[in-house]
Amino acid sequence: MAAERPLRVLMTADTVGGVWTYAVELARALAARGIEVAVATMGALPSAHQRQELAGVAGVQLFASACKLEWMQDCWPDVDAAGQWLLALEREFAPDLVHLNQFDFGALPFRAPTLLVAHSCVLSWWRAVHGTAAPAEWCTYRTRVTQGLAGAALVAAPTRAMLGTLAENYGVDTARGLVLPNAADPALFAPAAKAHFVLAAGRFWDAAKNLAALEQVAPALPWPVKVAGAAQHPDGGTVHAQHVQCLGELPRAQLARTLSEAAVYALPARYEPFGLSVLEAALSGCALVLGDIASLRETWGEAALYVPPDDPAALQRALLRLMEGEPERARLAAAARSRASHFSPVRQCEAYLQAYARLAPRFATAAPEELACA
Repeated sequence: MAAERPLRVLMTADTVGGVWTYAVELARALAARGIEVAVATMGALPSAHQRQELAGVAGVQLFASACKLEWMQDCWPDVDAAGQWLLALEREFAPDLVHLNQFDFGALPFRAPTLLVAHSCVLSWWRAVHGTAAPAEWCTYRTRVTQGLAGAALVAAPTRAMLGTLAENYGVDTARGLVLPNAADPALFAPAAKAHFVLAAGRFWDAAKNLAALEQVAPALPWPVKVAGAAQHPDGGTVHAQHVQCLGELPRAQLARTLSEAAVYALPARYEPFGLSVLEAALSGCALVLGDIASLRETWGEAALYVPPDDPAALQRALLRLMEGEPERARLAAAARSRASHFSPVRQCEAYLQAYARLAPRFATAAPEELACA
């Protein structure tokens, strides 16, 4: 009898945020289980270092487009075109499951069952950043996201906090939703000899990351503050910093080296549905100073210092406290690293396989034996 063909997943991703890193991590883990993965990207064409992250990974194919994402200006013609492209990819690749990391595509008539993972959304972002509901110009976005969520067979988010915003903004029944945390490979992130500087990573132009607060307090700190990430918005405009050292977008290996040397990692975020960069910093032995928001509290518990996002003085006090207190830095770094060990690619892959199996039972056979028996 002919051997049964490998399981296949069609997974969407974008190249302008943490979803790319998340998709790479999960695609690699699935491929290690013998599952073939087609990663379909949009937002911008993958950079050379992004392509390198998947180059040579057996069982993973990369399909790239430059179609705009749902939150970008004048995006809907591109989103519609991307939807037709994905339907054509499904016909060509014949996946057993479609894993969507954008909302709108949940409403498409895929043949395979769909898991839609909500990593962030404009409506929850807007309320966190501006303190009000998103204006009328986002009505089309609201409608199309609602339709995408309703059309997906299963909905998930990386934290309970993010899942809750889907109920608040789009009427999703959270009882049918899953919490599937993100992961980072501890083999890629490890502490080195620590240097006296504070590091942050994220899009400087994104008000949700609140990196402007670090720019504000940096002149009063005895240590330098470094920021890794894009300063130029995809829709135009560039943030120019004067008091922090901007490192630009770093390849993941270079970012890992910088994290390994940083004594403190700071992300005073107003909005961060999970915080993959925080996880990488924790694995790298950094003490954490984070925005006091529900999702980060949920993920990091007592393993971080928290500051109100709109209180630069509190941020300054927390950073000075760690700069002046090596024992507390070491304690918090150890606590964060211990907590980070729970967010491993192995655990993430197992959780996703269980979610996939709810939609396509054959995925239950792909779980690693030691986890299937746990």
